[in-house]
Amino acid sequence: MPTQRQISVRRAPKYVPFLLAGGIVGVVAAAFVSFTVPAPADYTQESVFGYFMVLFAAGGVLVGAIVALVLDRLSVRRTERAVVEEVDDDQPAAAAPAPTDDTTHAAAEGEPTHDGGGAPSSADGTGADGTGAEGDGNRDGTERDVR
Repeated sequence: MPTQRQISVRRAPKYVPFLLAGGIVGVVAAAFVSFTVPAPADYTQESVFGYFMVLFAAGGVLVGAIVALVLDRLSVRRTERAVVEEVDDDQPAAAAPAPTDDTTHAAAEGEPTHDGGGAPSSADGTGADGTGAEGDGNRDGTERDVR
């Protein structure tokens, strides 16, 4: 008997893009500030930029992290509940809906279909080993249940 569980599904932000974007904005802000204000007599314009770059990039990363955390908390409010059912490997899966892309059209005309990847698909008439024999990739033509 399959067991049912209730799960929560939500969209959560990825933190690394927010941190990188904050750091990049900080570097741009440091460049703007350091090159629009004249440097003190004891320092070069580049050293002023380097100093501001470290400070502003760190601040930008911090602001990016705060934005990501706020968006993460907002996504918790939009959490949806779903019920999933565990299916044993011995039971056949439910019939999948027919695909709506051009692969059904090509298969209907008798043309081989391909999944678009670099590996040959099962409709190409070749097995995983490239010999033309369907199966698990063995060159001797036998099939094994690979799990």
